[in-house]
Amino acid sequence: MKACVVGYGAMGKIISSMLDDELAANVALECKYKALEEVKEDFDVIIDFSNPANLDMILSFVKKTKKPVVFATTGYSDIELAKIQELSKEAPVLRSANFSLGVILLNRLVKEVTPILKDSFDIEVVEAHHNKKVDSPSGTAKMLLKSITDETGYTIRPGRDGYSPRSKNEVGIHSLRGGTIVGEHEVLYCGEDEIISLKHSAHSKKIFAVGAIKAAKWLLDKECGYYDMEDVLFGK
Repeated sequence: MKACVVGYGAMGKIISSMLDDELAANVALECKYKALEEVKEDFDVIIDFSNPANLDMILSFVKKTKKPVVFATTGYSDIELAKIQELSKEAPVLRSANFSLGVILLNRLVKEVTPILKDSFDIEVVEAHHNKKVDSPSGTAKMLLKSITDETGYTIRPGRDGYSPRSKNEVGIHSLRGGTIVGEHEVLYCGEDEIISLKHSAHSKKIFAVGAIKAAKWLLDKECGYYDMEDVLFGK
């Protein structure tokens, strides 16, 4: 596999170093190539670890070349997500809010546990990240919330402020930002006299690169379509 990595921030550098001889090129303002159209090396797949500002460039290139693309960027708007979904009709597309294999398993557990506990347990989601992260809640927290609301129909309540009782049919989301926290996500099921906690802690950004590379290799021989990390781990 030869990969072209869009982005040369912290994650872009990590994944590029891990690809080693499988890296065809980097595309970023501080790199040799500023746009995918400029890349002279041959490559099989695009891995995007940059920011939403690069989406239109990627869309334009993939529509012409039909290259498989792994979207590992977070912070997309609903309109941008719809564009990515539309692109999957023309090329193999894989997008995930988190590429940690442990987080994907956590999300699967949330889907299985929530229907069992929803009638007698309150559900809250807490996420924590470093002080440089600009979007909140995190994309992973939104993924977990979707799994919960799909099973319950509950309303999402961001944070808590003021003076009002907790509604039975709501799920709270709380975001913490500080220091160099790589990423922590916890789903709390709070019942009468007992608490069940499903939690994942990331200790290195390397785990996200491992997952993204695994996803890129898996995507190589796939037909046009929209895929996620659950497809990589559990099949589709």
